[in-house]
Amino acid sequence: MATCASNSSEGRVMPREGIDDVSAGMTQIGPRADVDVLKSLEDIAHHSTVKITPAEPVKRLGMGWHWWFSESVHVPIGSKIEVCFQGPTHLLALYNEGMRKSGETSIDGLRSQLRSFVHKLTFVPAGCAYRERHEASACIRVTFLYLNPAALQKTGSGGAGFLPRLYFEDSLVWETASKLKNAIESGQTKYTPYLEALSGVLAHELARVDQELVGEQAVSRGGLASWQKRAVVDYIEEHLAEQVCLLTLAELARLSLHHFCRAFKQSFGIPAHQYQVRRRMEVAKLLLADRKTSITEIALSLGYAQTSSFSTAFRKTTGWTPTVYRREFE
Repeated sequence: MATCASNSSEGRVMPREGIDDVSAGMTQIGPRADVDVLKSLEDIAHHSTVKITPAEPVKRLGMGWHWWFSESVHVPIGSKIEVCFQGPTHLLALYNEGMRKSGETSIDGLRSQLRSFVHKLTFVPAGCAYRERHEASACIRVTFLYLNPAALQKTGSGGAGFLPRLYFEDSLVWETASKLKNAIESGQTKYTPYLEALSGVLAHELARVDQELVGEQAVSRGGLASWQKRAVVDYIEEHLAEQVCLLTLAELARLSLHHFCRAFKQSFGIPAHQYQVRRRMEVAKLLLADRKTSITEIALSLGYAQTSSFSTAFRKTTGWTPTVYRREFE
């Protein structure tokens, strides 16, 4: 196992010629440079990682062993970056924190302009082209897991044929991926069987998510099916600054307007319009934490033509005026 720190935008965390300089990194290999350690360093040297430009504001720390590599990336607030990746490994992104003023994420034909992606997951199958642009309105902390397809093929699930997914939520995938990240970063090569076992569970969970995406086509228990909720919520998130048309949402869910309104309220407990306002206010709370952005700018970015209208909506939802809420961060 080895670790290295870098803010480089190059597609490899550690070049082959830098192996002899590992002791200058975040942790030292120790006095026993045996064959296993040297092999792990060579494995890391050949791991393709995401390319981030510009490199300077970004902090990166990567660790890996054999088929598995984990990288933690921190993007400061206000940064404008572009992330690109296309390689022989699967890429799973876990967004611990993340919000952008503008930007877009794409995997081949899939695209999303989702602004808030806290606790979201993105999966890029091996060979797919992944690209995203961020103008960060809050700090972005993301873990990239690079998984050799061979690690998933050993599970009997095939490892091939996984579908690309943008900004999805699944507690089981998140939990398993987090365990895999912690195991990779444990620094103990003896955990290889555990890594293989976790990879098997992760492959199973990813396959399950794919089956749900393809198979769910019906309204369940009077509410929206999972695929319908994902489609509607993603659209609302991407159009927070606009007045969302209910008919458009109904068409996304493939329901009549009347049936959609009833099913949405059954699923979320409130009508679609109130849901959008609530999400705007949640985003506003995060933006108010940054005193560099004026309240007027926040109001305009969320689709309010007048600051007074935004203040009224914010107070009705939170019980605070934007000014008083911002003072809490002083």
